Formats: sequence, structure tokens, C-alpha cells
Amino acid sequence: MKLAIFSTKPYDRLYLNADTAKTLTSSSSSSDTVEIIYHTVPLTEDTASLSQGADAICAFVNDTLNQDVLEALHSHGVRAILLRCAGYNNIDLETAERLRLFVANVPSYSPEAVAEFAIALIQTLNRNTHRAYNRVREGNFNLDGLLGRTLHGKTVGIIGTGKIGLAHARILKGFGCNLLAFDPYPIDEFREFGEYTDLDTLLPQCDFVSLHCPLVEKTRYIINEHTLAKMKQGAMLVNTSRGGLIDTKAVIAALKTKHLGGLALDVYESEGDLFYNDHSGHVIDDDELMRLVTFHNVLVCGHQAFFTEEALGEIAECTLRNLGDFTEGRQCRNSLVKEGNILARRGTGPVRL
Repeated sequence: MKLAIFSTKPYDRLYLNADTAKTLTSSSSSSDTVEIIYHTVPLTEDTASLSQGADAICAFVNDTLNQDVLEALHSHGVRAILLRCAGYNNIDLETAERLRLFVANVPSYSPEAVAEFAIALIQTLNRNTHRAYNRVREGNFNLDGLLGRTLHGKTVGIIGTGKIGLAHARILKGFGCNLLAFDPYPIDEFREFGEYTDLDTLLPQCDFVSLHCPLVEKTRYIINEHTLAKMKQGAMLVNTSRGGLIDTKAVIAALKTKHLGGLALDVYESEGDLFYNDHSGHVIDDDELMRLVTFHNVLVCGHQAFFTEEALGEIAECTLRNLGDFTEGRQCRNSLVKEGNILARRGTGPVRL
């Protein structure tokens, strides 16, 4: 069994390795070992040829898995697609179904990691700790411009109450916040911390709004010119989920008019060619991203909310267990396509993050 891993970083090798694969994919009925080939380049139409000789490939959140790529992979002998992420909006499931490819994702991993990072973004933006850090390093201890708001007693809106949204709610309740949530698929567990309402009711009441929903057809640009106008004057918006949930042009306009009080992003709708790589020695030609980082009340991080030791371990274990299910012909609980049937269709049900 040969596995080709794309978009590999040094930290991936610590968790996605042959020793872990041997432990998680071996069985008494098979002596087949897993040979892993690491590719630092992302998977695209131009790099799909690197999969020649591999039985399976492992892709990350910004890799390209459209029709052309899937057909190329299939022609090279690849029969399994392993997504080491929860989202699958980057893969053409219809083509995967037609080609009868095995496709599986990692539906959840350390939801507390992302939830805690969202809290860190809220408090950094709210209390200006990033600006204070830079001031003090230059010997400036002036507090002007660093005024924040007490989080206790504020109303926070959570859009999406899957595992991450629920973990986020649990933490915010500890801060003493009042919680409202919008989710077309409500869960009883959230009612312990807050109450559900519709989006039009939530937005005008909330001092902070945090996004924790998947990117599907119905949620693309859920934050747009119209929904931003409904938000409370001066409210802060946080997104640690998917970049395509936010219309970047619309939030720039809302920041310029000061209707939006602050923005914290760990994801960005055009992040694919930028995030996870060092561009410090190059001119970044994304005008919207560069405009965002000029605002003093905007934070942008490089899609790192998941990035903890615990989460990387869980992602690797789940990915390699999925591979074991494929090699052994077992039913895989994380399959997105199985025996010619799409098990996860966009827009027809919740994808819990």
C-alpha cells in the first residue's frame, strides 16, 4: 500500500508516519505495510501526476480535488482519497462517485482547540493585547487606544452549534456571557448554555458574533452586505470556520463606515494560494486581504485554530484509520462516497464542525 500525502509540512511528518500507519492499519488478515511519500506541494492539476504508483492520496483543506484532478488521480491508479480535514467543499463528490473512489474525511477533531482559539481572537481584538505587546516592546506604556469591553454580561451570537460551536458556548458561558445561536439543526445540548433564534433576531442583539458553520451552498456569504447591516453597531465578528462564509468586500465596507467594530479571521475566502506558506519575501497581490490588514481593528491569522498537538494527533489517527478501513474492505464511518453512492450531499443536511 502506497500513500502519497500532499501539502506536507514538517509537523505532518511527526504524526502521519509509517509507524503510526502500521499500528492503525495492520490486522491479522493482512501483512501489507504502508509506504508513505511526502509531497510539500499542494495537489492541483499540475501536481496530480505525482500520485503515479500510489494507491491512496491524502489531501488537506486547500488542495484541489475537482473533476480534472480526480480523473487524473484515477488514471494513475489511485483508488482512495483521504481528507485530513473536516470540510469537503474542495472535492467534486459527483465525480468521485462516478469513478467509484473511496473518499473519507476527519469529521471532528479536538473541537476545543478551535473553540479556544476563537476565544483568544475575541479577547485579543477586544482588549487590544496585540497592540499592547508591540507598544511595550518599544518602551511605550501609554494606554490610550487600548480600551476594551468587559466580556461578562455581553451577548454573543454563535452561528452553528456543532461540536466546535458547542465547545465555544461552554467556554463563553464560563465568562458570564448571554448566548444566542442560529442553526437549522438545533441540538438539545446547547440549550443548557443559551437559546436558539433566527438569524435576523440574533444579529441586532449581539456584541460579538462567532461563526462555526460549514461552507455549503446555503451558508456561502452568510455574512454579506444585508446581514452586516442588521448587526449591532460596533459589534465584533469572528470567523474560525470557512473563509467563504464572509463576503470580504462587504466587511471592508462595514469596517470603513465603522458599523462593524472589529473583525478577527483565521480563515479567508481566497486563502488557498497564500495560507500555510511564507510569502514574506514576495509582493502579495491580493488587494482585499492587504486592505484588511491595514485596519487597526482587524486580526488575520493563517488558519491555525486547529493547530495543537492533540488535534494533529487525532487528525492523523482518524486519517490512517480511514486508510485501514479502505485496505481491509471494512465499512468506514467517515465515508463520503461508498459503493457509488454519495453519503454527504451539499446543502441537504448538517456537516457538524
